[in-house]
Amino acid sequence: MSVNLTPLEIVEELDKHIIGQHKAKRSVAVALRNHYRRRQLAGDIQGEVTPKNILMIGPTGVGKTEIARRLARLAKAPFIKVEATKFTEVGYVGRDVESMVRDLVQASYVMVEAEKLGGVQERAAGNAEERLLEYLLPGGTEEGRGKMRELLRAGKLEDRTLEIEVRDERPPQMALPGMEEMGMNIQEMMANFMPKKRTRRKLSVAEAREALRGEEAEKLIDHDEVSRDAVSRAENSGIVFIDELDKVAGSEGSSGPDVSGEGVQRDLLPIVEGTQVNTRYGQVKTDHVLFIAAGAFNVSKPSDLIPELQGRFPIRVELEELSASDFQLILTQPRHSLTKQYTELLKVDGTRLKFEDSGVEAIAEYSAQVNADVEDIGARRLHTVLETVLEDVSFATELGDVTIDGAYVKRKLEDIVSDEDLSRYVL
Repeated sequence: MSVNLTPLEIVEELDKHIIGQHKAKRSVAVALRNHYRRRQLAGDIQGEVTPKNILMIGPTGVGKTEIARRLARLAKAPFIKVEATKFTEVGYVGRDVESMVRDLVQASYVMVEAEKLGGVQERAAGNAEERLLEYLLPGGTEEGRGKMRELLRAGKLEDRTLEIEVRDERPPQMALPGMEEMGMNIQEMMANFMPKKRTRRKLSVAEAREALRGEEAEKLIDHDEVSRDAVSRAENSGIVFIDELDKVAGSEGSSGPDVSGEGVQRDLLPIVEGTQVNTRYGQVKTDHVLFIAAGAFNVSKPSDLIPELQGRFPIRVELEELSASDFQLILTQPRHSLTKQYTELLKVDGTRLKFEDSGVEAIAEYSAQVNADVEDIGARRLHTVLETVLEDVSFATELGDVTIDGAYVKRKLEDIVSDEDLSRYVL
């Protein structure tokens, strides 16, 4: 699958969800467009064009992860986010770096399977209806089945309870120490190779229809084809976001090389350069997977990474710290901004929330002040500040019209913000 968007169109889409960081947006837009451009090439040159991986540098909460996540959604590409600190050097206890490729292919499989299932829903619904009629009227005549079908389609049997045989979706239970850290999930492997169990369940007609339609849809798709497409999509359009890369980099102040951290870097190198990894769906080449790495690099620097890995991230983008004016835009401008989210949430309980400009400005100013005085966690500070401001409103129900203006925000926050020790724990 390819998404034919120009870099300008990609940036415009990202602007709907993320405030600022235009250099980073331009870089990822070009990288995504080059993914598309490469697939349009003919002949041997297509295999020679490799992705230009990106290293995003900036403090926490400025949008690094969100840019990568939105980019993947925009591209309809398989995407996973991993943290470099979760991996350990080969020979140590923990996850090996190849598990990120297995996770990417699994994400690709889920994506492709959902598309295939969506294409057979009409046929699956017809087959499910026939099976449902067998349960409702076993051995009935054609005339009887016809009348029952009319009642079924008219929705007059939805609440009737019947017992049907369906596939048992419960995975085999195993609880072994460290199992969650293994790259390939043993339970998934067992589920693949063990025969599917059947079980009888009492369901309403509405529930039975959904269960049977899901089973029939599964029968109609070619799972081998899904696996092949999943591998191909992961190889040609997959995106891996590696966060906290700075945490496995050395630093000038360290007394010696960090064996585990440097080992992780060396294990990452062949994955990023291009190698083959065995997965449950077959061998996967990583030559054309796009890798986007990120880190704050407060203690270490990008130059502290091993030279070979530095060379595999040729595009460096430094993200800017967010100001109070940026916070104001974040609160109001994105399609699903925080103020819109809270407004819709509280509307469920009959509270009509209205944010005045003075209230938004005050929330942004207090958030920026706490970031400066305590610790800069970027836009994540807005969540804690908003929760504090709206605590009483969220607790109550059916308050009617509630206006959040500058005076309201000041009453809720002034005492907390003025006490630095209290700010550390509350905000």
